[in-house]
Amino acid sequence: MFERPKIGEKAILVHIDMDSKADSDELAEFQELSISAGAMPVGFVTGTRRSPDSRLFVGSGKAEEIGDLIQAEEAELVIFNHSLSPSQERNLEREFKCRVVDRTGLILDIFAQRARSFEGKLQVELAQLRHLSTRLVRGWTHLERQKGGIGLRGPGETQLETDRRLLNHRIAQIRRRLEKVASQRNQGRKARSKAEIPTVSLVGYTNAGKSTLFNSLTDAEVYAKDQLFATLDPTLRRLDLPGEGACILADTVGFISHLPHELVAAFKSTLQETTEASLLLHVIDTASPQRAVCIAEVNDVLKQIGADKIPQIEVYNKIDLTEDEAARIERGEDGLVKRIWLSAQTGEGLDLLREALAEFYHQEHVHKLLQLQPADGRLRARLFELGGVISEKTTETGGWDIEIDLPKVAYERLLQQETALESRLVIV
Repeated sequence: MFERPKIGEKAILVHIDMDSKADSDELAEFQELSISAGAMPVGFVTGTRRSPDSRLFVGSGKAEEIGDLIQAEEAELVIFNHSLSPSQERNLEREFKCRVVDRTGLILDIFAQRARSFEGKLQVELAQLRHLSTRLVRGWTHLERQKGGIGLRGPGETQLETDRRLLNHRIAQIRRRLEKVASQRNQGRKARSKAEIPTVSLVGYTNAGKSTLFNSLTDAEVYAKDQLFATLDPTLRRLDLPGEGACILADTVGFISHLPHELVAAFKSTLQETTEASLLLHVIDTASPQRAVCIAEVNDVLKQIGADKIPQIEVYNKIDLTEDEAARIERGEDGLVKRIWLSAQTGEGLDLLREALAEFYHQEHVHKLLQLQPADGRLRARLFELGGVISEKTTETGGWDIEIDLPKVAYERLLQQETALESRLVIV
């Protein structure tokens, strides 16, 4: 159903400005997306309108201009840098007599090519089927007729209804499979939570350098390339922090402007690594002239998935591509780390990032003094098991004066499990 050509298709790219004039970087990103999908751009049509035309999205004059360019370049495909309604897509295909793909379909195609894991492939297919379900008719009127032939005449469902039923059946089947995969992911998260291991999630605009940073920090060999959506499947690795134990670092899919809602919904279980992280490292391409726009787009997607309240440290990557930036840490008025400038490619500033992570998790610690009674041997053993005992002194009564330092999450959980703990605290 979703076979793509083996070679690049000659494509006409179309971008129409509605609210404000697009800059060269936005148009370059659109062209890069098209090339990433396997298209071979042979023409670029731009224009301005106050609002989209309900029938063709573009006006009749612009449609004629695109049609002439299709014939002149012998193009096989027209790609719009916009979301088209099903009727607009059908009308444009009828007008141009070739395939028309909108921005959503383009991004879905790239995702379909890049997905490697079983879960990733299922998520992409689910997003594609949801997108396709609104476009089943595609102007093919024969689908609206009832099936003919011996044994098939008379009352019954049309071919279109059959296709819809099969499509909905496949969507339900994929959802059930994804629920099983999500259940397995939840078990992994619960195991990490039980072991008191926090999760740090890398987020950022596509091609900001997340996978390169991930590999540099963890010595992993995740696929990293200078292209859009190089990473689709999340990867988790252990990262040891100076003086603070370890955390789990998660490399996730990159975001992009106008990210299709179908993808956000389909990748819900993958994005859960982000929504349940204790800290987000927002990786930013320092060398990009569009970095302010990219930051806003990422924060918008984080809000969509409910991750906007999670603590965030901005990581300005690729300082090796700039002349006036050096590796450094920037702090806010509260003294906490807000930004880190580094280069994942050269390794400059990576130590600063590790120190910042250690500092962040040290702030989340609880420092207490306890006076344990001889009967509190089990509680004492539990504190040693958690690695939270800093010093210990035996008392005259056979008990212990203990100084502890524990992660806040671990301390609060211990407080719930050991009812005697609160009564043993010493007010200092």
